Amino acid sequence: MVTVVLEPAGRCSWDEPVRISVRGLAPRQPVTLRSSLRDERGALFRAHARYEADAGGLLDLARALALGGSFVGLEPMGLFWAMESEKPLWRFVKRDVQTPFAVELEVLDGHEPDAGRVLGRTVHERDFLRPGVRREPVRAGRVRATLFLPPGPGPFPGIIDIFGFGGGLWEYRASLLAGHGFATLALAYYNFKDFSKEIDSIHLEYFEEALCYMLQHSKVLLMSFIVSFSLEIHPERVSLCTHLCQVPCCCSTLLHRDFFGRLPWL
Repeated sequence: MVTVVLEPAGRCSWDEPVRISVRGLAPRQPVTLRSSLRDERGALFRAHARYEADAGGLLDLARALALGGSFVGLEPMGLFWAMESEKPLWRFVKRDVQTPFAVELEVLDGHEPDAGRVLGRTVHERDFLRPGVRREPVRAGRVRATLFLPPGPGPFPGIIDIFGFGGGLWEYRASLLAGHGFATLALAYYNFKDFSKEIDSIHLEYFEEALCYMLQHSKVLLMSFIVSFSLEIHPERVSLCTHLCQVPCCCSTLLHRDFFGRLPWL
């Protein structure tokens, strides 16, 4: 019987590596592995790769080379990062970090496009809130945000995470960072609730207010304060904000990667 084995099994964090292996295959059997998930709007994302089992009938993606498909070579996590939408230019995002994504993994006999029957199947849940991470909506003065706090008493190093194009409040990076020990504030600045839908200018006083909110929080460590951006704000201007708040700050302008490890056009 063919069995798909995942380590860790069942469920883990979205940014946690998963070891995938297939047992019970015939020696040197050609197979196709296929991954799929549906986002919160119902769009289907898929990836596939062609493999060959070893002489003992085992396929271990940590050691086996993909022979073709959505990627080639040694890519243990390729079935996750290579997934693409069936809809052209459809962006993959997580809107509700309190629910996991379910990724289905299938093993097909033979190589696509001539692959045959499904030999094995499993479902793996990938979540965005590690156990113990706390999610706190923030509405303080003008600040509209969500604060994610790691498990434990703290205090923790702080991060303010701001997205660029499209505005709104996106929480998935902040929730994952909190799982690694950072008190992270996902900050909205336009196109969210009572904010304007469009942005024509950037008011530094707003970011100063967000910085001061974090500095006054009992769970935030004053040292090693990082502000990450995926929008065009000059680091010198952010440094001015941090000077006004009298806080040591490292500012980083990020061209961030998407969930699958690619550099998107976000």
